[in-house]
Amino acid sequence: MSESMIIATTLEELRQARSLLDNPLGLVPTMGYLHKGHISLVERARVECASVGVSIFVNPTQFGPNEDLNKYPRNIEGDLKLLEAAGADLVWMPTPEIVYPPGFQTWVEVEGLTSPLEGAMRPGHFRGVTTVVAKLFNAFQPQKAYFGQKDAQQAAVIRRMTRDLDFPIEITICPTLREADGLAMSSRNTYLNPQERQAATVLFRALSAAKAAHQAGERDADKLRQAMSEIILAEPLAKMQYISCADYDSLEELRTVSGKALLSMAVYLGKTRLIDNFVIGE
Repeated sequence: MSESMIIATTLEELRQARSLLDNPLGLVPTMGYLHKGHISLVERARVECASVGVSIFVNPTQFGPNEDLNKYPRNIEGDLKLLEAAGADLVWMPTPEIVYPPGFQTWVEVEGLTSPLEGAMRPGHFRGVTTVVAKLFNAFQPQKAYFGQKDAQQAAVIRRMTRDLDFPIEITICPTLREADGLAMSSRNTYLNPQERQAATVLFRALSAAKAAHQAGERDADKLRQAMSEIILAEPLAKMQYISCADYDSLEELRTVSGKALLSMAVYLGKTRLIDNFVIGE
């Protein structure tokens, strides 16, 4: 581990700094505005790897036309303090022009896995995610990369891309960190007003109800979906966008839960869109 954290902007600076770091390097890709969930990934990488690299880049290509790119919260100074305290060795903070230079026209696209759920609601989102992550993998040349379970479909898509493109990188998916009342930690939680913040626990309550039903022996996926939707519909401030009970690997909606499955949902509280999920049948 280096004595002080290196901050790089250009690709050349990043590669120069990377060449000085010991392997294995663990990479934690982020969009900044870091919270304990992100830092838990850095700490896990710190334990498992000789060096830790972090990217801070609000990736414009994964935001749709009506999404919150310009409003996306930023706090670079705070982020760097947290990363230094967590033991990061190298932080890359490129500009959009560095990642997508003029004339950029090459995209990485995972097909089937990106169709349902988030992919159905946010067309083009995953193309932006997989392209930027492939670029980060090439730039950092890590041996391991760390992602959060909260973005479950993203994790599945990145695992698939890594396998399909033969990246020699081990993908580690780390547990979702939650507030005391169960709300999954997210940079977007800062958008919630006090009433919405209180109501936002509805996602955790709905997932918990379906998980409890599954533990009690319920295997009918429709019944599990119903258990979730009833709780969300009972919360006046919540507007359900989708709920899902899908195969853990393929993300196809299930009729019967026989193995590992993913319960997931997207819910609006006011203008803020929150996602969350549980894995069942492990």
